[in-house]
Amino acid sequence: MRRRILSLVLAAAIPLAAQAPKKPWTVPRTPDGHPDLQGIWTNATLTPLERPAELANRPYFTEDEAAAYEKKRVQDTDVDKADDGSRGPADLARRAYNAAFFDRGTHIVKSRRTSLVVDPPDGRIPAFTPEAQKRFDQAKAYFAAHPADGPEDRNLSERCLVFSGVGPPMLPEPYNNNYQILQTPAHVVIQAEMNHTARIVLMGVNKPPLPTEIRQWAGDSRGHWDGDTLVVETTNVKFNDQSHFGVAYGAGMTDENLRVVERFTRTGPDVITYRATVEDATVYSRPWTIEMSMSAARGPLFEYACHEGNYGMSGILSGFRAQEGQR
Repeated sequence: MRRRILSLVLAAAIPLAAQAPKKPWTVPRTPDGHPDLQGIWTNATLTPLERPAELANRPYFTEDEAAAYEKKRVQDTDVDKADDGSRGPADLARRAYNAAFFDRGTHIVKSRRTSLVVDPPDGRIPAFTPEAQKRFDQAKAYFAAHPADGPEDRNLSERCLVFSGVGPPMLPEPYNNNYQILQTPAHVVIQAEMNHTARIVLMGVNKPPLPTEIRQWAGDSRGHWDGDTLVVETTNVKFNDQSHFGVAYGAGMTDENLRVVERFTRTGPDVITYRATVEDATVYSRPWTIEMSMSAARGPLFEYACHEGNYGMSGILSGFRAQEGQR
């Protein structure tokens, strides 16, 4: 009888347990009490950096529009699809890597924004200042006339020096959009899979910044906590006329006054909201800000061995020498 009563009690309790509300998600924390951002994350997205002209005045997609856009973007970026005669030489050249090597993701950002640039409101990177435009035009003309006199004439990613994924700001690449974040009370390490570069962020220390004459490709990053948000300020970024945030020539430029402020906020069990503001008053007519979601990803990271056997660079330079010999 006791067993029967116990069985009835348990049977009655099961539906009640099933109906019990789930505990609200809370931000996981490290032993020192700060939000735990550690793990492996990806920022792969189909959302473009700047808002396309056909989407002017449209900061967000509807749910149906987002699904249609994602489908079209996946189709348009499929380098393995049959050549229908509409592709030019540049498209054919991209097939040096087939679709197995690309990883742009299959979705836009979770906010359904039509661009990663969220400020200015038009979703576009602001115009250069007159002085910066002049420098940009001069550099563009020089590199057009001297595309491969030496390796220094090629862009920084071809030289395996800087990739947009490393940042700051951290911009998605066509592939290898993966990061591992490690935390200690004194440091945050952001390891980018693209070119296996690690940014070491000094946290809350009273150590003076690097002298202005000492510059690094990823700059000098200092961090602090603003509530539950990790804020990282970076200065002393090494620059030259090939510094364009790793995106298409003409989309960006930097100089010695570049300052980038990044904000990492854990907004869900599998999501970090990443926001970065670029300030450079001698290059841009105003600051600009990007925002995207970083999703939890399976590991491990793999080494991106770029310098080792950089046959693309030797092929580019030897190809130009061959052309010069035919003149």
